[in-house]
Amino acid sequence: MTSTQTEGLIGMLTVLGILVLLILPSVLGIVHDRRIDRQIKKAQDRQGRLQRFARAA
Repeated sequence: MTSTQTEGLIGMLTVLGILVLLILPSVLGIVHDRRIDRQIKKAQDRQGRLQRFARAA
């Protein structure tokens, strides 16, 4: 590998590293929001079942 190729590789890896650092917070936020959405849906389902049970009794 020549020094020009090495410099190009280092530059490319640097750009990819910066890209990952910029994208990572967004991905973590999306994962967090989906987890909260699942928890809310589960709670709503549970509440709906309890209300149906209360009406039947």
